[in-house]
Amino acid sequence: MRIYPEKLPAQLKQALQPIYVVSSDDPLLAQEASDAIRSACRQADYSERQVFHVERGFDWNIIREANASLSLFAEKRLLELRINSGKPGDQGSAVLLEYLARPAEDTVLIINVPRLDSSTLKTKWVKALMDSPLCAFIQLPTISIEQLPQWINQRLAQQGLSADPDAIDLIVARTEGNLLAAVQEIEKLKLISSSTHLDLDSIQASIADSARYDVFGLVDAALSGDAERSLRVLAGLRSEGVEIPIILWAVARDIRQLATLAQQVSAGVPMDRALSKIWPAPRKPLFSKALKRLSGQQWQLLLKEAQLIDEQSKGQAIGSPWLGMTSLIARMAGVRLPTLPSL
Repeated sequence: MRIYPEKLPAQLKQALQPIYVVSSDDPLLAQEASDAIRSACRQADYSERQVFHVERGFDWNIIREANASLSLFAEKRLLELRINSGKPGDQGSAVLLEYLARPAEDTVLIINVPRLDSSTLKTKWVKALMDSPLCAFIQLPTISIEQLPQWINQRLAQQGLSADPDAIDLIVARTEGNLLAAVQEIEKLKLISSSTHLDLDSIQASIADSARYDVFGLVDAALSGDAERSLRVLAGLRSEGVEIPIILWAVARDIRQLATLAQQVSAGVPMDRALSKIWPAPRKPLFSKALKRLSGQQWQLLLKEAQLIDEQSKGQAIGSPWLGMTSLIARMAGVRLPTLPSL
């Protein structure tokens, strides 16, 4: 059965379902929904937890065995199945249908998948889960850039804060759709602000006074060609425990945009016209400088490197994502390194 995200807390208070499907493209929304289910399980004494990552070559018999076996350490257990592709394949679909037919006793299964497209929603395994009274299917909506100001306003209210519209616009400009980054910004403002109401000046002062390394500062330093500073900021982010996906989101977003802009410029579009859609406007000189430093083909190669780092961070490719990120940032800043991948 489908459950709207806002109804999930009430459902969890009533009774735990044997199966939960959390579908979202946003890491923060998926994490918060899954955390709510985990919290309800802990309160109901589900003390054993197993996590399975479905990657290429995954043995689905592991799920069959987990379903058939009894808990060794607790009477109740939580199983988590993370399908990053959203497509379990024929074998996985069959196993999920088997599990749905006979869910394990005293067990809650959380299935994490990306937001599913219309064709996937029509597949047999998805329709069976959505229609079953044993499954709570939560598909989380994407927060658009137009909806972000209202979403940030609500998050500020949850923290006992309020803000002027132009102050909220500044937070939007700094996070540009990354909800996790927006929440982190709000939490930081709550810690360092002396007032519960935030205006533009107070947020600008808080940003200027913050000594913490900043993901957006990292990208801007790389775009400006300051390799030394950008690598120093990257090291600071790593020491603070900032995870690769958060950094990669901001870096890959700008590389992708630069690759598109470079293609337009090479096709004869004037630089000023190509940069006219860059927002916020103060970033235009950074993009202009970056476009003059590297060719369109080089930006495409950097985008390919970013894709490899994403796979490394998920354990889907060999290599250190932090070493890859260091190389990527250095190349963005104009440092010439050997062995660029070929297209």
